[in-house]
Order: sequence, then structure tokens, then C-alpha cells
Amino acid sequence: MEPDRIFIDFHKEKLTMVQVIEAVNRLQKEYPEYEIFMDGDAYAIVGRRRQP
Repeated sequence: MEPDRIFIDFHKEKLTMVQVIEAVNRLQKEYPEYEIFMDGDAYAIVGRRRQP
């Protein structure tokens, strides 16, 4: 199983909540093979490849 992919690191980027929601929606459309979610431990928006 591959590691989670970090798309947006909140340590490096300051986004509003609206921007975060828009980014998650955009990433879900661009990467349908990934589950896109906010990871509180990593403080990032990450993607995890969906299981077949």
C-alpha cells in the first residue's frame, strides 16, 4: 500500500475555510482514484488511493 499523498500542507500555505473546501472539491474531481480528506495529524489535505 502506498503512503498518503500530501496535496496541500497547511504549514506552508494559509487558506481560508472557503479556499480549503474549494480545494478539496477540485482535488476530488481531478483525482477520482484518491479519497481526499483533511488529515489533522499531518495538518494537510491528503489523498489515499482507493482500494479496488
